[in-house]
Amino acid sequence: MKNSVAAEIAVVYFKYVLRILVLLCSVSAVSVSANSLVDDYPVVKKFFPTADQFGDLEGKPLSAAIYKNNKVIGYVFRTKDVDPIPAYSGKPVNLLVGIDTHGKIAGVKVLEHHEPILLVGIPETKLFEFADQYVGKSVNDHVKVGAGKRPGFVNVDAITGATVTVIVVNRTIMRAARKIAIARHIIKPTVAEQSPPAQVRMDVYDVRDWKFLTGNGAIRHMLLTVPEVDEAFKGTKAETQPGAKEPGICVELPTGQRCDAFIDMYYAYLNAPTIGRNLLGESQYNWLMSQLKPGEHAIAIMANGVYSFKGSGYVRGGIFDRIQLNQDDQSINFRDLDHYRLGDLAIEGVPEFKEADIFIIRDKYRFNPGSEWSLSLLVRRPTGPLDSVFTTFSGNYEIPPAYVIQPPAPKVSDITQAEEWPMWVSVWQERKFQIAILVFGLTVLTLIMIFQDWLVRFPRAVSYLRTGFLLYTLFVIGWFMLGQLSVVNVLTFVNSVIKGFSWDTFLIDPTMFILWSFVAVTLLLWGRGVYCGWLCPYGALQKLANQLGRKLKLPQLQFPSLVHDRLWALKYVVLLILFGISLGSMSTAERYAEVEPFKTAITLHFARELPFVLYAGGLVIVSLFNCKFFCKYLCPLGAALAVPARLRLFNWLRRRKECGKPCQICANECEIQAINDTGEINPNECHYCLDCQVVYWDAYKCPPLVEKRKRREKASRARESVRWMEKELGTEAGLEQITTEVQEAKERK
Repeated sequence: MKNSVAAEIAVVYFKYVLRILVLLCSVSAVSVSANSLVDDYPVVKKFFPTADQFGDLEGKPLSAAIYKNNKVIGYVFRTKDVDPIPAYSGKPVNLLVGIDTHGKIAGVKVLEHHEPILLVGIPETKLFEFADQYVGKSVNDHVKVGAGKRPGFVNVDAITGATVTVIVVNRTIMRAARKIAIARHIIKPTVAEQSPPAQVRMDVYDVRDWKFLTGNGAIRHMLLTVPEVDEAFKGTKAETQPGAKEPGICVELPTGQRCDAFIDMYYAYLNAPTIGRNLLGESQYNWLMSQLKPGEHAIAIMANGVYSFKGSGYVRGGIFDRIQLNQDDQSINFRDLDHYRLGDLAIEGVPEFKEADIFIIRDKYRFNPGSEWSLSLLVRRPTGPLDSVFTTFSGNYEIPPAYVIQPPAPKVSDITQAEEWPMWVSVWQERKFQIAILVFGLTVLTLIMIFQDWLVRFPRAVSYLRTGFLLYTLFVIGWFMLGQLSVVNVLTFVNSVIKGFSWDTFLIDPTMFILWSFVAVTLLLWGRGVYCGWLCPYGALQKLANQLGRKLKLPQLQFPSLVHDRLWALKYVVLLILFGISLGSMSTAERYAEVEPFKTAITLHFARELPFVLYAGGLVIVSLFNCKFFCKYLCPLGAALAVPARLRLFNWLRRRKECGKPCQICANECEIQAINDTGEINPNECHYCLDCQVVYWDAYKCPPLVEKRKRREKASRARESVRWMEKELGTEAGLEQITTEVQEAKERK
């Protein structure tokens, strides 16, 4: 009996031990698989066709050795393990990269990304093609993204519309590849990579003025003229693009007034007290130093001219996409969290600047204040609605030796790898033709609004004029100029006000700036309807589709007033949700803003993945039967415009006391259903189509006017009868007879 019990206990014990062993083996297997490249074997084989075996990811940083006949022929690594750099989405782009034992890149494959523009806009294949360009490049190459040749640089083509993403991918590939090459002894690190950084002498402070610090190199200067920028684009597709040769703007510079200044920029390192304290003033300098963590540094950039160095990327996605700091093997870009507005400059003799800002270099870059660095400014010139050419201008900086303590090491050789980062930029002078067309159209629309009371008396002319303007809006403003406003613009504006507003940010794109300026004025004068009814390209597409549906005699379906009034609220709910998301992440909000089909239908011309095309196209089809369905019930931009439109100063739309009591003609004919049963026009929903104003002046449709017209016609007929009888009888007796008969008729009545 005891033996049997002991046997049962032994069996149970053995089972538990077996389970533990199995669990340990499975954990070990998971651990191995996490560092294994089994899943990526087909890709690795393409990188190294002659390889016969490969190891696991190991070492620091992680990489896997690739073998042929037991000899290492290269290494493969995932960039997320080596140098994860946040991209537009805030998350790194993870790539599988292979390098051979000579430091050549054998292959690149995108493993994972979270970029909104590539997830819901530009095809992912564009990113794959971009990554393929790095095959054959050396880890020592100075890679320049975009067109424009520079000695010592290797070019790769950019992806128009995804500049921030390719900026990060370029730096990720080259920095990670170089780190692996150094760690695996394929290349030797530079002296700067081996030496400790210089130390700033915080004990050295002398009162100095602007002239002194610009003279000793503590504050550096970069002046670019328009002819110099034009010269940089020679030999590219943008060489013949008009608009940059005569800026037409004279700028007061420290050296005098110039009319050819593209940008006049000064930049300086701020940690050194003699530079930062003189430039900022004692209180502002002390505040800045208190904000810096150990290993962090600050620079100041100040500029005048027609070009802004800040760009618009930090508004849309948090990245300053026009400036870049380069030191040795790395390029440093700045995000919105690395930025402070620079207040009044305290240094004596300083000129006035249109923009002045402070940028923080975080400790992760291991910036060396004693080593030479350069500041790059990127300029983009469009060659078409979607295509652009980029070029870069750089200025070097080396701090005066008296302000730092150099470590005991050999002098660092002049090895500055400036990875050229392409940017989005649009100079007003480059778009004179587009601006002229846009201003002409807006002028016509302004005249229509001002003289609407006269125009609406000619119904056929108004119909032709409105249809023609909608075609102009769709084809010219929308598909040609890509001037489709979006709720993303509203959220960006609100975020910029919260974080620090600057007019220069919104002056970058003339089409969008002019449109938003016009919309701001019309919101006060006429309400949201001017934009929604006349200037929205997608709204024009829906309206034109509805006109086609009416021509084809398709049934026009409308919701009952009770349902319609409640569906209006949906777009305000969508707006509030997007606004809440934007407070946490603008890139996430931009992705969810795809509830607007504008990007698919207007910006990308329906050249997109099938689900997006079906969504945008489906809403257009719905408009065949229900006019502007999306605008009425779902559009967050319309909701955003309706809020400030409540401050409008005038009410230009005329109504009569009979409207709604009992007349319902306008309410029944309003395609947007913006007229209440009681006759009032809801200005928050009205699209200003002027149809109700045409009825207002139509003596054959508006009941009060119909009644007046009939009375006039009756009186006119009576007068004609009298004149006829006078002509026929021609005597006083005849006239007396007529008078008598009329009197008798009245008495009988």
